[in-house]
Formats: sequence, C-alpha cells, structure tokens
Amino acid sequence: MLNPIETAQLFESQPEQTVSQGDIIFRAGEKGQLMYGIIEGEVEMYIHDKVIEIIKKGDVFGQGALVHEDYLRASTAVAKTDCKLAVLDREHFLFAIQQTPMFALEVLRSYSDRHRRLKQVMDALGNI
Repeated sequence: MLNPIETAQLFESQPEQTVSQGDIIFRAGEKGQLMYGIIEGEVEMYIHDKVIEIIKKGDVFGQGALVHEDYLRASTAVAKTDCKLAVLDREHFLFAIQQTPMFALEVLRSYSDRHRRLKQVMDALGNI
C-alpha cells in the first residue's frame, strides 16, 4: 500500500475531492470514470448493503472502472469518515501507469489484495 504522501504525489496536479462522513462516492451499477486515492480518511466498500472492506489512507479504489472501461461499478463506496480523495480519470491513469511503473505495481497489488479479501468475505458469508 502506498503511504498518503506517495498517494498525493502520484495524484499531484489532479483534482482532489473532499467528502463528508456518510457521503456516497459511487454506487454499484454506475459507469465509473474515476479512480480514487485516499489522502485522508477511510472509505467503506459495500456489496448488497454489506460492508465488505474498509479502505484506509494511502490505498486506491475504483480502479476497476478504468481498467475495464465498459464495466459498471461492482460495489458502492461510502465515506466512513470525512475524507480527502485524490481523483484520477482514465487518460491520466493510463499516463501514470506508463510513466510510473511503481504506480502500476501498486494498483495491481491493491486490485489483487482486494480480490483476495472479497473472496474471504464471500466465503465467510456463504456468498453474498
């Protein structure tokens, strides 16, 4: 996981978004056009109204929408606390992974870790 300073540096010159506790960042079923890096705060990820993960500062989320540009969001992201988020669109995402191999590696690591955690949660809940 990237630390908050690294997240901020990778997303620097990109817009930031401030969200309040309880704000919905995106919903399952929506077409996604942005990914996010958490500079401050925590975000809960939901599938079928169940929290499947809490993402903390330094991590990224929503990247699936940029990797699979025709897919719809699989989960809903809600600010667990007040958050400062770095925002990246597809064009800047592609540039960042081409120019910064460590960014690409961290996005892949985050995606892989999230998949493993989701599988564990689904197994524990008897599939959602």
